[in-house]
Order: sequence, then C-alpha cells, then structure tokens
Amino acid sequence: VQCLPVQSATEMLEKCLALLPECDIFIACAAVADYRPATIEQQKIKKGPEQVILQLARNPDIVAAVAASENSPFTVGFAAETNDVLSYARDKMRRKGLDMIVANDVSDLSIGFNSDHNEATVLWRDGEQVLARSGKSAIARQIVELIGAINKVGKCV
Repeated sequence: VQCLPVQSATEMLEKCLALLPECDIFIACAAVADYRPATIEQQKIKKGPEQVILQLARNPDIVAAVAASENSPFTVGFAAETNDVLSYARDKMRRKGLDMIVANDVSDLSIGFNSDHNEATVLWRDGEQVLARSGKSAIARQIVELIGAINKVGKCV
C-alpha cells in the first residue's frame, strides 16, 4: 500500500487521475466533503457580528471523474444514507457511472459511524448482496471478495 497525502479534494482528484493508468480497480472509500470554503482567509477572522455567512464551493466529484475517464477501472463508490438507502444508492450508481456501490444506513446509531460494526448492501448492474451486521474488517473483506467476483459487465463469475 502506498499512501499519498493530500490536503484538498482537488489535489486528491489530480493524484487519482494521474495514477489511473496503473489501476484496474478504484475503490472510492474516502469520505471527501461535497463542499469546501469558497475562500481561505490569510489571517484569523476576528470576532464581529453574531452571525457570519460562510460561502461554500462544490468540491470535484472524484469517483464520477474516475468512472468517466477513458479506459476507466472497475469503479466502486459508497452511499452513506439516512433514508431511502437503496433508492438513493441505485441513483448515485447510475448518475456517476459506477460499476458497484456499497450502501449503508447511517441513521442507525448502532452501526457505521462511531461503531466497530456495520451492515451494508452491495449493488451492481445486475445484482445485489446484503452484508449482514459484522465487524468493519469483515465487511471490508466481503466487499473485496465481491469486487473480485464481479467483472466489468456486472455478472458473477
């Protein structure tokens, strides 16, 4: 495993796209923020009015850019949702051109964030598989095994 530190979503996108020629599978498991501050102040913002309006700019969509790239690798995304989990995940997979998506319900406080356990549903073009509640390492292993079993046309082999 090679770690390439980045400080912004834009920098992460640049590094990901640069490494694509070496990549057969792209697993987009980083939780990149959808938005960033539109400007970065050079000095501390001094206390002033009761409310400050913070302008946000949209970050690049790294997984969509990878999936749309020429000769894209098998691209796996994630959908952490609070409602209509499978519907939103299927839509996200379609919109972004993903080969596979891992969906989980982050409204359940007993799994996901701040928990050692998770459960998920893995979706691909022609199928899906529920991953029952388990430790996060076990869930990760199951996801990797599924990726290995699904080829580019979305069929189990």
